[in-house]
Amino acid sequence: MKRDGHIHTPYCPHGSKDTFEQYIEKAIALGYEEITFTEHAPLPEGFIDPTPDQDSGMELGHLEQYLYDLQKVKKIYENELVIKIGLEVDFIEGYENETAKFLNQYGPALDDAILSVHFLLHKGEYECIDFSHEVFSRMAARYGTVDHVHSHYYQTVLKSITSDLGKEKPERIGHITLARKFQKRYPWTLSHEEEIDAILRAINERGYELDYNGAGSVKPDCGEVYPPEDIAKKAQFLGIPLIYGSDAHQAKDLAQGHSQLIFL
Repeated sequence: MKRDGHIHTPYCPHGSKDTFEQYIEKAIALGYEEITFTEHAPLPEGFIDPTPDQDSGMELGHLEQYLYDLQKVKKIYENELVIKIGLEVDFIEGYENETAKFLNQYGPALDDAILSVHFLLHKGEYECIDFSHEVFSRMAARYGTVDHVHSHYYQTVLKSITSDLGKEKPERIGHITLARKFQKRYPWTLSHEEEIDAILRAINERGYELDYNGAGSVKPDCGEVYPPEDIAKKAQFLGIPLIYGSDAHQAKDLAQGHSQLIFL
């Protein structure tokens, strides 16, 4: 089945204003049978977004309208495309209780969801690992090395998998190699194989899915999908479902990275 399980929407504060219909019509033109809209969920209550414009997630006040709009288009296109209502939920260390509360309230309204790590906690401060290469550079300086940033990212992804976020916790783990977004500019030295293997084992043990994300392939400092071929092969060997996601933030980005995937 041709499916895209990771698509953003006009409700994304840092994305385009392309309409739901533009995304849907593009998906139909590509021959897709199923898509999931996974807008960035509102950030946990009390968390201060460290990005300059504080636009990493949708406003909580917009969530009900988002759900309503998706119910409408789901009905309109029900004979042409399976449309799932979803969110991309941030795992933020230290805000597990707030995240579980949010999921318990809104999870029943969702058909699908992704749990991702974008923010790392270090010495009491949060930073967004994929915001810009300048931010990543500052993180490497604060952590000591690029490898320390990678290690901390993988450790946080593992925590996202093992944390108790309630019965509505998403069962697909997002872009587990996002730390490589700026790899051409800031290469690492260590393989981090043990840390990544621990992530894959934890996903497999819980019967979770893995976001097979094409966005990294079009990032100039990355040039590969998340996760790349060697890690995808390990996941496939373990029997972990790999769910393609374009991570599109505009309709024209649907199918990005699709040609680089080895398992479809």
